[in-house]
Amino acid sequence: MEISIPQQLWEYYGLNPANYQVSRAASGHINQTFIVLGKSLEQLSWVVQRINTQVFINPGAIAQNIKLGDNHLKKHQPDYLFIAPIPNRNGELFSIIDGHYWRLLPYITNTIALDVLQQPLQAYEAAKQFGKLSRNLDGINPEGFQATIPRFHDLEWRKEQFDQALSIADEELKMNASVAIELANQFNSIVKEFSSVKHNLPIRILHHDTKISNALLDKQTFEGKCVIDLDTLMPGYFISDLGDMMRTYLCAYDENEADLAKITIREEYFSAMLKGYLSEMGHILNSTEKTLILFSGKYMIYMQALRFLSDYLEGSIYYPIAYPKHNLDRSMNQFRLLGQLYEKEKILEEIVSECLN
Repeated sequence: MEISIPQQLWEYYGLNPANYQVSRAASGHINQTFIVLGKSLEQLSWVVQRINTQVFINPGAIAQNIKLGDNHLKKHQPDYLFIAPIPNRNGELFSIIDGHYWRLLPYITNTIALDVLQQPLQAYEAAKQFGKLSRNLDGINPEGFQATIPRFHDLEWRKEQFDQALSIADEELKMNASVAIELANQFNSIVKEFSSVKHNLPIRILHHDTKISNALLDKQTFEGKCVIDLDTLMPGYFISDLGDMMRTYLCAYDENEADLAKITIREEYFSAMLKGYLSEMGHILNSTEKTLILFSGKYMIYMQALRFLSDYLEGSIYYPIAYPKHNLDRSMNQFRLLGQLYEKEKILEEIVSECLN
């Protein structure tokens, strides 16, 4: 069903729809996003979103977390560009219309959100922006922040979910996935390693979804401007942000590529990404975190492989699929990426050392 911006929303913000040109955003698969461009130079432009409450079951937690972050940054980093929703005429960050949660955000002109990294500079600038957000929020009291998606990056829980899915899976699905199941068990040491070190990891307020399309870059120079999509701004470990960048920046192909020979790690992108992140967070991370830099990639890649595989074993009920074995192929893609991380571990650890020194 085609979704349009309701008239009531325009009224909530005192805007006249006749003054704007509205289009659907090309990327972004969870929330419904519209680009609202002013027809004249005098008119500001906006982004309008309808929140997917099947994924974000507590929109109030999103609003609370963003408000806490915004208040902290206005006090301590007043010049930082933090893309918080615009309050409506009632002072609320969400406008509830016919049971749906809508919000209005500022549109940042002369910027681009990439879906694919085309050069290492882009990896550097995006990683720097996510690191900058973490650095600017360093020291904020995490109390009051809520998990907008509970246990989102909890690897121990994701392993439990996999074990449960495997225990009740159809025999044919298990047979099809026998190689992936073997790999899932083979890499279980990642869970054990995390359990042994997590007590030394500080809780930080992080973005939690650091894919390239969530960083706005200058259209001409690719200089980083800010990060967007703050729905998962919540407490967690540094592993979430840095590891997800490794998962999504290091290979030229995403998790939908079924030709595993194409799944390789680009060392120059690893170096650029890490330099960008550490330019902001290098003096913030503690000694344990620094030893776990490469591990963060293993953690996040393994977790995503488990999630795809669990969904396949459950009949592909969570991730949209294009063909029956899509989630199985996605899991094998991620296991291949994880294997590449181990295969190049010595080289990558040398890059880590260079970037830290």
